[in-house]
Amino acid sequence: MRDDEGRGGGGYLAGARAALPFALVVGVVAISFGILARSLGWGVLAPIVFSVIAFSASAQFAAVAVLGAGGGAFAAIGAAALLSARFLPMGVAVAPYLKGGPLRRALEGQTVVDTSWALASRGGGRFDREFMIGATVPQFAAWTVGTAVGVLADDFVGDIEALGLDAVFPVFFLALLAGELGGGRRAIAAAVIAAALAAALVPFAPPGVPVLAACAAALLGLKGRPS
Repeated sequence: MRDDEGRGGGGYLAGARAALPFALVVGVVAISFGILARSLGWGVLAPIVFSVIAFSASAQFAAVAVLGAGGGAFAAIGAAALLSARFLPMGVAVAPYLKGGPLRRALEGQTVVDTSWALASRGGGRFDREFMIGATVPQFAAWTVGTAVGVLADDFVGDIEALGLDAVFPVFFLALLAGELGGGRRAIAAAVIAAALAAALVPFAPPGVPVLAACAAALLGLKGRPS
C-alpha cells in the first residue's frame, strides 16, 4: 500500500484543498493577532516577521500576552517554547517520511503543524508527506496575510477594548484548555492543574510567570501521554 493512500487521496493539491476551510479560520485568528500585536506597540513589521518565522498561533499569542502584561523576553520566549514543545513528538513521528538532505528535511519539517499533521495521518504511524506539505501552504499564507491585514487594520480599529478584541488572549487559551478536556483523565487533570496554577500565581507573580508556569505544568502532566 502506498503511503499516500487513505483519506481523500494524496498529493500537494489534495492537501491544499483539504486545508482550505481551516485556512479561513487561521486567517481570522491571524487578523486578531495582528491587531493586538500592533496595539501593544509592536509596530508594522515585527508582527509580520514573527508570523513568518514562528507560524504558531499558540506560541505567538503566548509571547504577546506575556509581553503585553509587562513580562520580560525570557518569560515570553519560555512560554512560546513550552507551547511549541508538542511539535517534537509530531516531528519524530513524521521524520521517516521526509525527503532529501538535512536542509531540505529541516524545511519540510516546518510544515508540521497541528491540522496538517492530523490530516496527513494515514493510521498505523504512516503519513502522507505531500499531503501534509500541501495542507500547510494555504494555512501559512492565511496566517501571514491575516497578520498583515490585522497590523494595517489597527489604524482603523481604534480602542480594542471597546470592540472586545482584548478578550482574544483569554478566549484563545480557554479554547486550548477545552481541547484537552476531551483527552482522558490525565489530560483533564493536567489542564485543570495548569489553569489553577496560573490563577494562583496571578496576584503576586511577575507578569508572564503564570503563563510560563501553567505551560510547564501542562507539559509535565502530559509527558508520556499516548498519542
